[in-house]
Amino acid sequence: MYQRILVPLEHSAYDACILEHVRQLASLCGSSMVLIHVADGWAARNVKQLALRESEEIVRDRAYLEDACAQLRADGFSCDALLAAGDPAAEISAAAERENCDLIAMATHGHRGLQDLIYGTTANSVRHRSMVPVLMVRGPAAPAATVKNTGV
Repeated sequence: MYQRILVPLEHSAYDACILEHVRQLASLCGSSMVLIHVADGWAARNVKQLALRESEEIVRDRAYLEDACAQLRADGFSCDALLAAGDPAAEISAAAERENCDLIAMATHGHRGLQDLIYGTTANSVRHRSMVPVLMVRGPAAPAATVKNTGV
């Protein structure tokens, strides 16, 4: 059914929720996974153009992705890690095509109304941009202080 699943991670409490779902799906389908995190801060968006050193945030994000991928590999899954920079929805959609993924599985925050206007909704934007099917799993409510909001 699904051969390769792209899993956007945001380095927050929501990641455990989507990884739990994807582990089960990948087990059933024999799928490989591609974990992606899109750093979207000013330094991340301009690191190449301005020949900047990687920020501490990018270094932490890369280590987080590699650790998540290593845990999946240790459990017998085939997994690759991608760190991208820029607009999250655009980068996720492009990575799905480039990596030959046939499913994007992502956690959502469940914002509504005014919160969507303030925080945006990466999941909704990915859904509209991508030709790859998108599985959206609503993450559990989490205290605002523990969740790094990236709009997903």
